[in-house]
Amino acid sequence: MNHQPTVGFIGLGIMGKSMALNLRKAGFSLVVHNRSRGAVEELVAAGATPAASSREVADRSDVILLCLPDSPDVVAVVRGENGVFTGARPGQIIVDHSTISPVVTRDLAAEAAALGLEWLDAPISGGDVGARSATLSIMVGGSAEVLSKVMPLMEAMGKTITHMGPVGAGQTIKATNQIVCSLHYAAMAEGLLLAKQAGLDLEKALRVLTGGYANSRILEVRGPKAIADNFQPGFKASLHLKDMKIALDSARDLDLPVPFTALAAQFFQALINRGEGDLDASALMRELARLNG
Repeated sequence: MNHQPTVGFIGLGIMGKSMALNLRKAGFSLVVHNRSRGAVEELVAAGATPAASSREVADRSDVILLCLPDSPDVVAVVRGENGVFTGARPGQIIVDHSTISPVVTRDLAAEAAALGLEWLDAPISGGDVGARSATLSIMVGGSAEVLSKVMPLMEAMGKTITHMGPVGAGQTIKATNQIVCSLHYAAMAEGLLLAKQAGLDLEKALRVLTGGYANSRILEVRGPKAIADNFQPGFKASLHLKDMKIALDSARDLDLPVPFTALAAQFFQALINRGEGDLDASALMRELARLNG
């Protein structure tokens, strides 16, 4: 792109709102749309332009970014009445930062190509902290040439941008990422519960764990909140379970057993069945605590 593109952003949730704000801080012209008005008003206050529909976002933008909860949401926003495809024009780039099914991703990318559009699947990792601080890990599937055109946008939102391969590869590595995160959450929960049950000082225990081989980003960021019983969401447990189901489906398609992930998913499901799906994924610790009375 020879000029700075006008960026459309659809989906201003916990992650999307901060990502959009960072694009504004980097000086990009921004057109935004979201179902709830509060986040839109916050972006408008930061200099963004509101749009009444996904179609209007596409009509007024060069690049369209999506950050939505699940596959059906992306399908509705892109294919639906007044959706992105109805307002898009050949040469536009759609970047999907949502975490969705690789199969759905490839289907939508094929439809986009038939309309003369480019599609990148670019799921993100780093939680609300990474979104606010513009240090997200962004994993990208699609054309390397197209990625190079939108790299300045990526760099305004993330710190580690990795081209993984063709369309769908971004979603596949995100599924891999969520498998590892799931087991980190489970390990943190079990380890901290052991320390608590043994009567140890949990702040000191956390200092030991983060200072040695057991450390993880999840332990660093969520550990202090977990020992304070603070499970305000950086990333909701319900969304994490959705991601785990995508990972389990991907593993099944490859005839790959992932028993530890499947077990962790059962505990997330139990947490959600108790009505606690809007808590942070680290609230898995609560479910394990209940198991232990």
